[in-house]
Amino acid sequence: MKATELDTKNAGYFARAAALDARMRNIAMASRYADAQKIQAERMKLGLDMVYASKGIYINFRLKFITLKIENPQVRDRKTLALLEQDYEKAGITKQVTAQGVIYRIKKA
Repeated sequence: MKATELDTKNAGYFARAAALDARMRNIAMASRYADAQKIQAERMKLGLDMVYASKGIYINFRLKFITLKIENPQVRDRKTLALLEQDYEKAGITKQVTAQGVIYRIKKA
């Protein structure tokens, strides 16, 4: 799976306010998605949790896509990760690498 690299910075001093804003946007955007896509995101989270050792995996609903962010990832099982990423690529899911972690994007149906 191809991974693009993003040059994003953390919120720094305003991290708490950014987290509260992201939480409220996430709640508002989740209502725009069908249950099938929410379940798909939850299943992806479980699969990624098996192959990555991380600080946390977060599902974030946005206007045009759902993201799964893996914070401080370390790969535990490379073979299974390669198999999962093959399936994700067939499904049109993209991967992006940032300084904060790895992000998978599911396009809105």
